Amino acid sequence: MAITAAMVKELREATAAGMMDAKKALVECDGDMEAAVDWLRTKGLAKAAKKAGRTAAEGLVAVAVSGGKGVAVEVNSETDFVGKNAEFQSMVGSIAEVALTVNTVEELATADLGGKTVSEVITDKVATIGENMGLRRMSTLTGDLVVSYVHNAAADGMGKIGVLVALKGGDEAFAKQVAMHIAAVNPAALSEADLDAEVVEKEKQVQIDIARESGKPDAVIEKMIVGRMKKFIAESTLLGQAFVINPDLTVEAAAKEAGAEITGFIRLAVGEGIEKVEEDFAAEVAKTMGG
Repeated sequence: MAITAAMVKELREATAAGMMDAKKALVECDGDMEAAVDWLRTKGLAKAAKKAGRTAAEGLVAVAVSGGKGVAVEVNSETDFVGKNAEFQSMVGSIAEVALTVNTVEELATADLGGKTVSEVITDKVATIGENMGLRRMSTLTGDLVVSYVHNAAADGMGKIGVLVALKGGDEAFAKQVAMHIAAVNPAALSEADLDAEVVEKEKQVQIDIARESGKPDAVIEKMIVGRMKKFIAESTLLGQAFVINPDLTVEAAAKEAGAEITGFIRLAVGEGIEKVEEDFAAEVAKTMGG
């Protein structure tokens, strides 16, 4: 497979590896980006395992809570400017309120909002604002106490990152601290039991390959893997992470001190997982003017 400069750039952004190392990794892995990331990590040449996922869509995430139920809804737009538009913000807030009455994003799309379906309301807004928009996803969380938090809010209850956290026991103030932690640290799961087994196994294999590169005996490698996987699980799970409010405690320990049990969480960030095709500014202006 031909290795392009764009592929090398993407891998470098994902791993902070050098240009030649990134190119070699892609050659060794026949252009497979994920495999190249793992190859670089095995060789100790990658600083992180994160993929270079450029956020594609703009828009807003809105959160709403009623009693023991919370919802987070993402509505996308083409540009960040629309996210600052009062009409768009009003629509997104109304959609979040409707979301409290349904269970899935499909139901939300056909739910009534002022005499029209949510989908129709969005279509009408496309016509008035002049930019493509879409209802992308919705997540629901229930619990004894559900609290919401929006990071860098663009308006009340909406912004680029929306978080819901559910507690049994504890109070709203502590729940808000946990929600802020989730927004900042982005845990992959609540606990070890909730982690994707494939992700854990893949990480274990990467760590085994890294350890073998050291040339140490198998008995030593085995102990190294146990320690590294314990650290990986702690850093990946909400309960195992160092609490940003008090790093001397894990989130789980902080919850116990607060008399609370964290039973679930949701974190939605605008555009995560969607790749955006970017044009240079001059080309975009020319395209807009029909040039």
